[in-house]
Amino acid sequence: MSYIAPTKDMEFVINELADLNGVTALPGFSDATPDLVSAVLEEAGKLASEVLAPLNRIGDEQGSKLEGDIVKTPDGWKEAYEQFISGGWNGLAFSPDLGGQGLPWLVSTAVQEMWHAANMSFGLCPLLTQGAIEAIELHGSDELKAAYLEKMVSGEWTGTMNLTEPQAGSDLSAVRAKAEPNGDHFLISGQKIFITYGDHELTENIIHLVLARTPDAPEGTKGISLFIVPKHILNADGTPGERNDVRTVSLEHKLGIHASPTAVLSYGDNGGAEGYLVGEENRGLVYMFTMMNLARHAVGVEGIAIAERAYQQALNFSKERVQGRALDGSAERVTIIHHPDVQRMLMTMRSQIEAMRAVAYLSASAFDKSLHHPDEEERKRQQGLMELLTPIVKGWSTEVGNDVAYLGVQVHGGMGFIEETGAAQHSRDARITTIYEGTTGIQAGDLVGRKVLRDGGAVARAVIAQMRADCQALSGTDGLNSNKQSLEQGIGALEKSTEWILQSVSDDPELPAAAASPYLQLWGTVVGGWQLARASMIASDKLGSGGDDNFYKAKINSARFYAANILPQALAFEIAVTEGSQTVLEFDTA
Repeated sequence: MSYIAPTKDMEFVINELADLNGVTALPGFSDATPDLVSAVLEEAGKLASEVLAPLNRIGDEQGSKLEGDIVKTPDGWKEAYEQFISGGWNGLAFSPDLGGQGLPWLVSTAVQEMWHAANMSFGLCPLLTQGAIEAIELHGSDELKAAYLEKMVSGEWTGTMNLTEPQAGSDLSAVRAKAEPNGDHFLISGQKIFITYGDHELTENIIHLVLARTPDAPEGTKGISLFIVPKHILNADGTPGERNDVRTVSLEHKLGIHASPTAVLSYGDNGGAEGYLVGEENRGLVYMFTMMNLARHAVGVEGIAIAERAYQQALNFSKERVQGRALDGSAERVTIIHHPDVQRMLMTMRSQIEAMRAVAYLSASAFDKSLHHPDEEERKRQQGLMELLTPIVKGWSTEVGNDVAYLGVQVHGGMGFIEETGAAQHSRDARITTIYEGTTGIQAGDLVGRKVLRDGGAVARAVIAQMRADCQALSGTDGLNSNKQSLEQGIGALEKSTEWILQSVSDDPELPAAAASPYLQLWGTVVGGWQLARASMIASDKLGSGGDDNFYKAKINSARFYAANILPQALAFEIAVTEGSQTVLEFDTA
């Protein structure tokens, strides 16, 4: 159950593929040099491997428990969280004006991967807090920012996202929580479900961001407002005081992430919980999407992280497990890493992890540039890229993360089915990632409806054009011709499918929706191949230059394996998009 942060792989992606130099050139990021980033990753890796990873199994076995009206996290959790915030890790990407470190989201993304790989249940707590900070910073009043942000950036207070209710699920238009005006605040009543870290004893206050309806609000999503509802109402001096009217009804019993307390929260059992309006009435869902988009990207990183953890464990097991004999006819018994099918599974895991990591870090880099680049047109271009990639990072990376965790069990054979090895936990923990913050189907619908159809395919076509340009560069690199051919085919499949999506909507608006999920997987498969092709060119150029040639050869091998074994799936996805969508609509719903 050990974990070692893959800092060398991370630095390669950050520096060579995600353009750290370009990010460092942005206003406010000049200190984020490769040396500083390397030092940050090294220290984060120590905390992840030495403090968080050893608690992963403990958390799975003990879980969080509701004792009376107090939620208790597993042994070691509180001490680990105190180390986490004392190191300033919670505020890594936030402004120094708020007590943060002011580093790029590109760097924060790599560090987040470590937290989730080491201990996904633990990493969920700062994930939601960071999203809540972003929502308050962008949309809250000066008074709310002054009251809450500094403590949340430091991690002394945590944050949550309260969206759904028992009758609503993902359909937030059905939200029924009420917000009644009461002087300078509102009284919130109703029930919220699936609230990650909805209650715990790690901090002295928890800041809930809650969707609710004011009395005269219109029906549907246009009538939802956003409120800050603290667990403890603040005293005049800003310290936590009286307990607010919010209580934990129960904790969910889940397939995985047992140590992360997923709460059912009840508001207003004794007259109403004191809440404070964020921004304007009836614009809550717009504001909440600020938080949700960050969370969606972070959940995509969870998919990468759990895949990395499963791969490390499978690789180590395969080097130790002696079973069978070599196929060369010798009588010597060998470890299973010498068996070709185990090698196939390990390469499938490794190549896809490297592809997912590259796409997620590229998206984070685009986010930094969309916020800080001095040129307005470039900011718009980077925002378009980031928005296109977000549902892909979330949807594709979590689906593949589940596949990789599944293969981790398979590499262990029968031992993988036994809880003691830990391989099963990775598979169980991974399962939620395709569901929360919007299921894969919701991400696919977002990709098709909001990211491709809305702008007539402009951003999608621009990205495809960039992929084609980079693909042509493979022609001049020795030994990478097969990569070029496979990537060309993948890009062609993506281009045809994109044009089909754009044209089919006029024939039947349901057709693009029916094709959305394979279309999302097609995007992920091809952009992952694109990034690995770029990596192989860079690694090829660096061979013999005095660096670690074995490292660069491994990058080239990953790209070759992906091109030969993963990228050809793009052709099947194209058929599913262009020919299979009509058969979906023929399903008998009676």
